[in-house]
Amino acid sequence: MHTIRVWDLPTRLFHWALVLCVIGLVITANVGGNWMTWHGRLGYVVLSLLLFRIAWGFVGGHWSRFSSFIYHPATLLAYLRGNGRPEHRAGHNPLGMLSVFALLAVLLLQVSTGLFADDEIAFTGPLVSLVSGDTVSQATRYHKSIGKLLLIALVALHVLAILFYKWFKKDNLVRPMVLGDKQVMAPLPSALDNTASRLLALVIWAVCGAAVYWIVGLGQTSWG
Repeated sequence: MHTIRVWDLPTRLFHWALVLCVIGLVITANVGGNWMTWHGRLGYVVLSLLLFRIAWGFVGGHWSRFSSFIYHPATLLAYLRGNGRPEHRAGHNPLGMLSVFALLAVLLLQVSTGLFADDEIAFTGPLVSLVSGDTVSQATRYHKSIGKLLLIALVALHVLAILFYKWFKKDNLVRPMVLGDKQVMAPLPSALDNTASRLLALVIWAVCGAAVYWIVGLGQTSWG
């Protein structure tokens, strides 16, 4: 067995921060009222995290890069037939690829429509003033119904997949996301996870946070 660093610290922090924020978003959306202020703030944090993950997918640790888990359809079919490769037990396997990209896309669409949503009760997105009333209505309808249900379904499917791999395939996917390391059968590369890479991640997230702050401010500027 070989012990390798699969998930670098920035990826792990992103993952668990996203988990907490999504839970917070669901709770605040259902409670409503004054909690919608926090719903909006958590949405901004999620948007900054998603922008960070997209950037980190190009410059992060080996297994966090998109290039390490973008698979050809033939590879996906082979995996479904039981013909997996050693690297599929390290980072994201072909099915994990579908899950990751689906979650990123749905989350990005959900927080993006939230910027233009207006429930006419407790929350108005910061960019409502930039679009037409029809666009606001469509964004609100998607954000409160389709997008919300789709996100909950994907999260539930993600959790079920983790339980399936743990119980039936004896592959604990949570432990490496907590500790970073994983034991694999083949000598595979470890993800770079040193002080320099962590500082780079911090800078990238700060830039993403600044970008979200600028985006949110666009609506306020238009009102002015």
